[in-house]
Amino acid sequence: MKVTDATDTAALSGLYAGGWNPPAAIVDSVRAILDDVRHRGDDALVDYTRRWDFADASLASLRVEIPPLGRARLLIPAEIAAGLELARDRVADFHARQLPQPIDYRDQDGTRYAFLARPLAAVGAYVPGGTAPLPSSVLMTVVPAKVAGVERVVVATPPQRHGAVDPAVLCACALTGVDELYAVGGAQAIGALAYGTATIPPVNKIVGPGNVYVTEAKRQVFGAVGIDGLAGPSEVLVVAESHADPALVAGEMVAQAEHDPLARVAAVSRDRALLERVAELLDGPFGRESGRNDVVARVLDERAWLVHADSDDAILDVIERFAPEHLSLMVADPYAWVPKIRRAGAIFVGDDTPVAAGDYLAGTNHTLPTSGAGRFSSGLRTADYLRTMTLVENSRARMAADAEPLAALADFEGLPAHARTARMRSARRS
Repeated sequence: MKVTDATDTAALSGLYAGGWNPPAAIVDSVRAILDDVRHRGDDALVDYTRRWDFADASLASLRVEIPPLGRARLLIPAEIAAGLELARDRVADFHARQLPQPIDYRDQDGTRYAFLARPLAAVGAYVPGGTAPLPSSVLMTVVPAKVAGVERVVVATPPQRHGAVDPAVLCACALTGVDELYAVGGAQAIGALAYGTATIPPVNKIVGPGNVYVTEAKRQVFGAVGIDGLAGPSEVLVVAESHADPALVAGEMVAQAEHDPLARVAAVSRDRALLERVAELLDGPFGRESGRNDVVARVLDERAWLVHADSDDAILDVIERFAPEHLSLMVADPYAWVPKIRRAGAIFVGDDTPVAAGDYLAGTNHTLPTSGAGRFSSGLRTADYLRTMTLVENSRARMAADAEPLAALADFEGLPAHARTARMRSARRS
């Protein structure tokens, strides 16, 4: 693997490429699936589930009973259940600290203001199936909803080939208090959550990661429901100073590479020799024989970058242009860097904080902006499960003072009925 100079923007164009732009065939296919679900409801869900997931799917198999917590824990190894419970508690604690403080006050003239937060009534969390169970995605999407006070939290996840939901996902649903669980995956699950069927009542917002079909489906249903964002393949950028351990730098790149063959992984440093040592690790057994070898090899061959920068400002420019999902700071004084960083999904500080901590046990959320979305959006948080309203109650003194300027502004904008509502109140008090 070669080292690329930070000034070579052409060679780094793939690193900086952003936005959501799936192939037209996928867009059209998703549109057809959503339209089918909207019109045929449960029948469409059963047909698609039989085609792609579970050949014997039926109407009765769509909704899945969540076992009591005691029985759910016995479905998986004890250490996994304990790990999920530890993660749940930490996610709950971190996200409870994000709850907004109430704002309710009166101005000097007696006018009252308030900023009101209310939980959404119903949220749907999509939990991918794919090649591995993802109970951690249940924790990251459901626990903040429960912390926010959402009344109805629904999980949709693809069934396994024999029709059951993965036991670890079942356990996570029991641990987090999921209200409804459905064995439905893909774009059809997004359609059911957005539009509703006889079996699955619609929700107000859909959250959670998924493949390109799921993500495109979320994009297409936005407006009928809210969504958390468009989650693309995993990303990491490691900022490494000369003291950094090359194995830790390479390890973070390989760890994100094993998520997805379309992941983007990179390291940037002012120390070219360090980057060359990282390259040797990535090209050898450390990188190529880590477990998910085919997936990792594709990423390292096609979507990995080692970037040499000649200054800290140049490193910051790489961060800004990439806006990485995960940013690892293996630097001597990380808190001199943090105030300067504007575009990253999550920051992992120091040698003792692997990105995997955020995936599982740290308590921060692992549902993060990708594909450059860190320029304008944030990771999943408690606020995503709340909506806010403002309240104002004019005092008599305020209304008397504001009547004429309010009416003048309305007249100026060509809205005489607006102006009249102000003058009516002024006249009533004269």
